[in-house]
Amino acid sequence: MGRVAKLNARLVEPELLDSLAPDDPSAVWSRRDLRRINWWMGNERHLANAIRSLERLPTTILEMGAGDGTSMLRVAERLGTKGGQFYLLDREPVIQKETIGQLSAIGWNVTVIKADVHEWLSSPEIAKVDLVTANLFLHHFQEAQLRDIFEKCGRLSGNFVSCEPRRWKPAAIATKLLWLIGCNHVTRHDAIVSVRAGFADRELSELWPGAEAFTLSERPAGFASQVFIAQKRIE
Repeated sequence: MGRVAKLNARLVEPELLDSLAPDDPSAVWSRRDLRRINWWMGNERHLANAIRSLERLPTTILEMGAGDGTSMLRVAERLGTKGGQFYLLDREPVIQKETIGQLSAIGWNVTVIKADVHEWLSSPEIAKVDLVTANLFLHHFQEAQLRDIFEKCGRLSGNFVSCEPRRWKPAAIATKLLWLIGCNHVTRHDAIVSVRAGFADRELSELWPGAEAFTLSERPAGFASQVFIAQKRIE
């Protein structure tokens, strides 16, 4: 069914949320929508399960496109580890003190990094991390940009985990129903754009450079997500 229901080739288009000021009321509403959509898609659960599958649980984690930080908070709660260090990277981070406090309460130190991902990865402020992760972030980029991001992430860490929109017709149809749960016009527009720019089959794996040095895993997760894992092989 996956191949039959798969949409056409990826189409990357601008999303409305990216063009709005962080404090714009429509942006605030849309970020609230995204928290519900993440729950509906099960993305925090998918990410936590993927992280648990790694040979060692990470204690230093960089999240690209961290947004308001609540997604990584939910992942950390699910992991139930003793904590460690989070680096939350975003061009326009909107992470509340309450979220940082909740992460701190379960043992995680938080460093918020305001930067463009391409520029920051070109000269990262940290030498290495145990894991680089992303949730609903990679679909914003064209293939050449993704190869560049992957190449730099592969130097920064031996582990990479992401959860992205799954590009297939049932997910596209579901975006038409978001008005039923009160999602605003920004969210409804961006949802279908995200699915069109999403991933299927092994599209992310095929973009990972130096694949012979990594164990790659890519699979659908739940109804509307695509999970990708890259682990560097221990020699």
